[in-house]
Amino acid sequence: MNKPELVAAIAGKTGMKKKDAEAMLDAFVASVKGALKKGEKVALIGFGTFATRERAKRNGVNPRTGKKITIPAKTVPYFKVGKDLKESVK
Repeated sequence: MNKPELVAAIAGKTGMKKKDAEAMLDAFVASVKGALKKGEKVALIGFGTFATRERAKRNGVNPRTGKKITIPAKTVPYFKVGKDLKESVK
């Protein structure tokens, strides 16, 4: 499912106009991004938790040249699936 399909599904289930459903979805995504940028978690009970993790500095190899490189540490987003969502997919 891509974004237009998700917007149509939300609009169909809620009776909203597609324009309003898209605005709501955009606001949700922006809110999650903003919270993660601040280092906060976004927990939706039963669905899952959006959070960030620290990825340590590590050594790698450039596949084109074979030269060893250092990959810097960075913060990455992750999603931990909630119990209800996990069980609904079984």
